[in-house]
Amino acid sequence: MPTPSMEDYIEQIYMLIENKGYARVSDIAEALSVHPSSVTKMVQKLDKDDYLIYEKYRGLVLTPKGNKVGKRLVYRHELLEQFLRVIGVKEEHIYEDVEGIEHHLSWDSIDRIGDLVQFFEEDETRLEGLRTIQNRSE
Repeated sequence: MPTPSMEDYIEQIYMLIENKGYARVSDIAEALSVHPSSVTKMVQKLDKDDYLIYEKYRGLVLTPKGNKVGKRLVYRHELLEQFLRVIGVKEEHIYEDVEGIEHHLSWDSIDRIGDLVQFFEEDETRLEGLRTIQNRSE
């Protein structure tokens, strides 16, 4: 099981590969606001743990295991952003809030949040009811 720090790297690498077709150490460092040497150390650990294949000066690719984990981490992040929007959290707080909570929830909790988001999005009147409650409390 990856640590929260490993998850951040895997998630970022997955997104870079999805968006650009590749992920370089410098791209990862910039995206995570860390030094390239820190990225190199983590990438070597992720290689050792079979999340990716890293060849110095040649780049890296996610293994099937790393790709599966990366996809699930991106899903978790996007779902939590969606959930916070549904419950009315201000947009300027959403990214930071997700970053603060995503590593502290079990996958069971994530699944239940997914069920709740789906419940609200399946029927607009449910969302309208939620908005009415939110407006009363403001």
